[in-house]
Amino acid sequence: MATELELAYRECQQTARREAKNFYYAFLTLPPAARQAIYVVYAFCRYCDDVVDAPGSDDRKVARLSRLGAELTRSYDGRADVPVFLALNDVARRYAIPEQYFREILAGVEADLTTTRYQDFAELRQYCYRVASVVGLICLRIFGCREEGAKEYAIDLGLAMQLTNICRDVKEDWAMGRIYLPQEELARFGYSEAELAAGVCNPAFVALMSFQVQRAREYFGRGRQLLPYLPLRSRACPAVLGGIYGKVLEGIEAADYDVLNYRVSLSTAAKARVMAQAWLGGLRPRRRGPG
Repeated sequence: MATELELAYRECQQTARREAKNFYYAFLTLPPAARQAIYVVYAFCRYCDDVVDAPGSDDRKVARLSRLGAELTRSYDGRADVPVFLALNDVARRYAIPEQYFREILAGVEADLTTTRYQDFAELRQYCYRVASVVGLICLRIFGCREEGAKEYAIDLGLAMQLTNICRDVKEDWAMGRIYLPQEELARFGYSEAELAAGVCNPAFVALMSFQVQRAREYFGRGRQLLPYLPLRSRACPAVLGGIYGKVLEGIEAADYDVLNYRVSLSTAAKARVMAQAWLGGLRPRRRGPG
């Protein structure tokens, strides 16, 4: 009969299989122990996101996130009684993951309830760091990478992925009352919220989105330098993620940046091809670049 901990791990795996979409293809490339640990981290993030996406008032959701914070404390104290947090305790202990990393994720998720506009990129970057880059720092621990030089590249890869999400989801975010594109940049390119509300894809919007895509590509360029720092068997995971999200950026460009009228997505076959290419490439030793 399975133990309570084994059942908790199983529940996290089922959550990842059901919800992870792009991420699940990357998870499959990992060694079994690391894969199970990543499922737990994903399930925690999904747990937090589900609170924000659930029906109800924002005040109620903030209160629920506060309760998740209390569960996190119980988890690190060894008193967890919720499956996700029971498994999280085991992962945090095995891989020496600081509690503060999970606190940062909670703070980032809560920002979706309290912040609907970002004045400049510095504000947006902080949000992206919390909801994406910190996950990369957690993954470094699970991958067995302790080198300080790897951290900045993991942060950059997380930023690149979140910026890609923001580019792809402009329409969906607007429908929820959120604009992640920095207000300063909307003004710089001469694009208004009224035009966004009307779904106007004009030259100003194209220029604005081209700028966003180029910035995401620059972060991907730096994030790719993470791979040589990782153990050979862990390299394919971030390589798959980078490949899939890079294809999303290509899709946005192919649609002439009109994410207001076209939803960019990859087919299952396309994701599988990226996984195969990254898997083969990740098994080849790489030299570290300068720095």
